[in-house]
Amino acid sequence: MAIVDINCDMGESFGVYTLGNDPEILDFITSANIACGFHAGDPATMRKTVQLALKKNVGIGVHPGLQDLIGFGRRNLQISPQEAYDLVVYQIGALYAFVKAEGAALQHVKPHGALFNMAAKNAPLAEAIAEAIYKVDPELILFGLAGSELITAAQKIGIRAASEVFSDRTYQEDGSLTPRTQENALIHDHSEAVGQVITMVKDGKVRSIQGSDISIKADTICIHGDGAHALEFAKYIRQALQGADIQTAKVSSFL
Repeated sequence: MAIVDINCDMGESFGVYTLGNDPEILDFITSANIACGFHAGDPATMRKTVQLALKKNVGIGVHPGLQDLIGFGRRNLQISPQEAYDLVVYQIGALYAFVKAEGAALQHVKPHGALFNMAAKNAPLAEAIAEAIYKVDPELILFGLAGSELITAAQKIGIRAASEVFSDRTYQEDGSLTPRTQENALIHDHSEAVGQVITMVKDGKVRSIQGSDISIKADTICIHGDGAHALEFAKYIRQALQGADIQTAKVSSFL
């Protein structure tokens, strides 16, 4: 039987602003990527999200982003590898403290937004992120776009890498995600999104928007928790995977 992790970005509320359906969606995922205050989140939200994830037995991951609250970390900022290293170490440390205070341990690190996309194609940035993880805790797993420089960097430095695929995003024929600035970047139909996921997990391939099938490895599936129908989709994808004889589990249990 195939096995896969389901991850979702969490803890992206801050101050008086609430984003996402974290308590409900945690029932249907196996790993949570928790914002650390740079692109979203704040200390109180971090603490509450860690506590919720532990209550639901969900793997806890650091979700380090660019220091761009207004742009939600989705704008490409020109940073050096050293800056990438520093911001990842800083944000791992922030979430580690909350997890340690609860007597638990971190599972993984998944860069957020523009940092994730830039590092997927930029080897020096990817290597700086992998080095930051290795220096803080070499047992942590790096989540990176399947086939990207992040996966290569993790393997190079000697930490575990989880190849991530996306349920609601379309792919280019080079294996990259279609930029959000393009109209066809997102898949809005639930059945289409789940069909793409099942094919990636069981057959190891995905159809690009150019029409060609490309090889892909799927250790963890990303779903987004801030959409209008996010909770509905989380339930749907979990049930659909079970119906396709695909087991779901925390990535640390099988990688």
